[in-house]
This record gives sequence, structure tokens and C-alpha cells, in this order.
Amino acid sequence: MGLFSSRSDPILKSSDTMGLFSSKKAPSGFSSSNTAEEVTRGIDATGLTAIITGASSGIGSETARILALRGVHVVVAVRDLSAGGAVKEAIKKENSNAKVDVMEINLSSMASVRKFASEFKSLNLPLNILINNAGVVTYFKLSQDNIEMMFATNHLGHFLLTNLLLETMKSTADQSNIEGRIINVSSNAHKYSYNEGILFDKISDESRLNIMWAYAQSKLANVLHANELARRLKEEGMLITSNSLTPGAVETNIFRDTILSGIASSLGKYFLKNVQQGASTTCYVALHPNVKGVNGEYFRNNNISESNSKAQDTELSKKLWDFSIKLCENNGNA
Repeated sequence: MGLFSSRSDPILKSSDTMGLFSSKKAPSGFSSSNTAEEVTRGIDATGLTAIITGASSGIGSETARILALRGVHVVVAVRDLSAGGAVKEAIKKENSNAKVDVMEINLSSMASVRKFASEFKSLNLPLNILINNAGVVTYFKLSQDNIEMMFATNHLGHFLLTNLLLETMKSTADQSNIEGRIINVSSNAHKYSYNEGILFDKISDESRLNIMWAYAQSKLANVLHANELARRLKEEGMLITSNSLTPGAVETNIFRDTILSGIASSLGKYFLKNVQQGASTTCYVALHPNVKGVNGEYFRNNNISESNSKAQDTELSKKLWDFSIKLCENNGNA
């Protein structure tokens, strides 16, 4: 089978939003209970290259494993090279033919993001798939660029990385005539951001920070970024799509720096998806032929779902884009 090909029949998109662990098949043919391996079964993605941020553990490492299993040349982009090396070793042990590279990136540092992009470009590799997966939940602290850490890592680092790699993706799509896919891993938490949506004037104001609202704000930014990028790509007529998704409530270590860590680890096995299920929507949007041409959508449980009204606000998405560009320019060249 060819790139992005599958034995599955074409399936219409839907706004169905199933409950956690539902086994009821929605229009895509998959539900919240499906694993990443199941939703990509039969897909041959040999010849594609993907970058996955935050792939040293959890959803990111499982996404890397599955994409490599389907033939993708995977670039694991991580802060901790030793952890990334362990992921590569595990993937290669399971699949000796897997193509996996490990590269260093700290998404909270614009200098690190720029260094990563420069080093990736120097490899002269194509880039078909960019998965902006890395994320943190933390109490108030500032990044190296003096920006609130969750906004800096979850949104701004990915915004800059995407901009820096966009020309490479455009070139790859033009030369290969294969659709490029950009995926922002958000969260249903985006619905619970501040009343204003994004605190543009107080983005790094400690007095306004509520850890969960601030996390939700960064996840709202992920959806707004994906939607605005999709609009711009459509205008340019690019063979690249931009979508966002929620993996659902997944048992990972994202709460490791908060008091929620113990609660999550204790209750996770009873109420949360496992990592194999949590990575399924990312892998579905990255590889499945049913997603071909789908642009500017929000996915949940392997199906198109609905983000909240703020996430669909085109004026807010444009304002965030301009705001993000200025933040990047204030700390160097965007």
C-alpha cells in the first residue's frame, strides 16, 4: 500500500463526542477505547518523516513507537537526550528496521527552538508531519525568555518551531505531492481558560495566575494556533493541513510538578485512558487516510469534535498569532 493508504473504507467526518472508554463506534469507526496501534493498522507510511516533540515518555513516546512501526522516519525531539535515547532503543528493540533520530529541544527557550530548527534543516531531511505534543503543568515560574512557563512551553515554543519549519514542510509537500500534516496536541481543558480567553496584557503576571486556568489558556492557544494556521494554509493553497486534538484524560506524568501528581497516579488506572489509548487520536490524525484534506478541525476520541466558542473565534486567533509573533521578535528573529 502507498503513503497514507489503508484497507479502511472512506468514512464521513462527524462532531460526535463519545464518553471516556466508550466502545461504541463513531463515524470514523473508532472510539475512545481504541489504541494507537488499532487505529493505524494496515497503514503504510514508509517514506514519511515526522518530528514529535516531548516524545521521551507518555503519549509522545507511544506516538513515536507507532509511527516508526508504520514506516515513518521519526525524529524524537526532547529536552533529555538520555531519555530520548532510551525511547529510540526500545523502538529499535521491537522493530529493528525502525528509523529513529533523537534531537535536543527545550520548548521553553526560543534559543533552543531556533537551534533545533537550524540543526534539523542542516540534515536536509523532508518533513511531512509535525506533532506539537510536549506539554507541562507547573506552578508559576518564568521561562528563560521571561514568559510564564506553561504559555512559553505549551504554546509559544511550538508556535515558533512550526513557523521555522513551515518552509521545509511546504517544500516537502510540493516536491512529493504528499499532504503535510501539522498537529497540535491540546486538551479539553482549553474550555476552562480565563474569561478573556488569553490574558494578552498579563500573560506573565503572577498575581493573575491560577495554575489550572493558565494551563487551560495554553491549551486554548494550541487550538487557536492550529485554526489560524489552517486558515493561512488554505489561503495559500498549500498541501498542508493543521488540526488540533485532545488525547483525553490519560495516565501520564504531566502533573509531576504539582500536588496532583499523587492523585493522578493513584486513581489513573481506574478513571484515565492508558497511554496506548491516549496516543490513538494523535496517530489517527497523523496517518489515517480518512483525515486527508481535513483542515482546521478539533479531534477527540479519534473523531472530529467541537472546541468551545473561544477556540473558534477567528479574531481571537488572529490576535494570538500577532501577539506570538511579537513575543518571538522581542527575543530574536521569528
